Amino acid sequence: MHSANSITVRLKRISIFIFALFTIGSLQAQDNSPFSRYGLGDLTPNINATSRSMGGITAGYSDYQSINMNNPASLANLSSTVFDLGGEISRRTLKSNTTPAKFTSTNTFFSYMQIGFPISSKKMLQKGINWGASFGLRPFTQINYKIETNERLPGVDSLNTLYEGTGGLNQANVSTGIRYKNFSIGVSGGYTFGNKDYSTKLSFINDTILYQKSNSAAHTQITGFFTNIGAQYDIKLDSGKRGVIRLGAFANLQQKLNANQDNINETVQYDDNGALFNIDTVSYNSNYKGKVIVPATYGFGFTYFNPHLLLGADFVWSKWSDYTFYGAKDPNVQDAYSIKVGGQYFPAKNNTPPHKYWSFVKYRAGAYFGTDYINLGKSRNAYGVTLGAGFPLTALQRNSYAYYRDGIVTLNAGIDIGSRGDKNTQSIRENVARFTLGVSMNASWFQRRKYD
Repeated sequence: MHSANSITVRLKRISIFIFALFTIGSLQAQDNSPFSRYGLGDLTPNINATSRSMGGITAGYSDYQSINMNNPASLANLSSTVFDLGGEISRRTLKSNTTPAKFTSTNTFFSYMQIGFPISSKKMLQKGINWGASFGLRPFTQINYKIETNERLPGVDSLNTLYEGTGGLNQANVSTGIRYKNFSIGVSGGYTFGNKDYSTKLSFINDTILYQKSNSAAHTQITGFFTNIGAQYDIKLDSGKRGVIRLGAFANLQQKLNANQDNINETVQYDDNGALFNIDTVSYNSNYKGKVIVPATYGFGFTYFNPHLLLGADFVWSKWSDYTFYGAKDPNVQDAYSIKVGGQYFPAKNNTPPHKYWSFVKYRAGAYFGTDYINLGKSRNAYGVTLGAGFPLTALQRNSYAYYRDGIVTLNAGIDIGSRGDKNTQSIRENVARFTLGVSMNASWFQRRKYD
């Protein structure tokens, strides 16, 4: 018992330290992803730390300890209040296929914050109806790039071009799911908000003539509502004695977002401190309104699970050919798909003594493969492998794996090693190692206690 308690104390301290690091790092992140220049930027994984460690499976996945943000039907299985918080540390390496050039950056990001809870009345439970809900906040896309090129224009001069962009979209969501016997349905809605800022600076390089530098920049505020739907169905094998197969499907419906843009074309110079200042404004437009179409995403899959083992697979497809920005299509985006597989092993049994801490850890692994939605002249692969585990931070009090059901704090840690691009393309390959950390806390909030 003393050994298990000392382990949980250490893990609590580690989790507090790392989340403090996430908070500080998210304010100082200097990520540089040239692919975020296209479309709406880099898509963030719309899943929690538990699913990330299992290859990203979500369609048929449900867990009373964490919140499935991709399929709202899973909320019907919540048996207690869950507070789910996560962040990541990513190490990104950019490699050119034509030169030995390489760039590496390490950054921390906030990933999600969700609260879920059961809302079924006693009468509903007696009729076999389970109802759950959640709300929270998570990033949807990230934009952060800085690209510099030097070229010789025939008959003109040497030209230096600096492309810069920042921003991204976030989503505040409210979701609910209801189950009757073996069938669950759910809906999630909320508000998408964020910005897309980009600029292009041109500088002619000449030894005798001083040319004015030019800057073309745009700041776009993007807002609007979104709706996601999902369903799950349980097939109990031998009345559940040999496990359960859970089929699932979800659809993130197309979004038609409102956009408001300010843009400027100007001549500029740099002062002694390197700051940009305006010399002359060529054109300036403010409050230029338009629409941004975010395409629909569809997914389906399954999980098989029993008290000790979970296995699952998903197929996800996004119709990015429908994406438009102010009515214009982006030639650098394409429809994309992903195949995800993963699983989890939980060794503890009903008679496992509480001092055997490592038997109460949930071990996870997975992989994914598909196409990237960014297409720079040739379709590029996106693939990776994942590993992770769920560490209980609450001291074990009794000889049963069922202790997880109430009042439990779990540290979910995982690593995702992935890549975009391949050696056969004439563009940049991007390798990413993401260390994800999530904390899920279960408690019997909003439930009235009774004495027998």
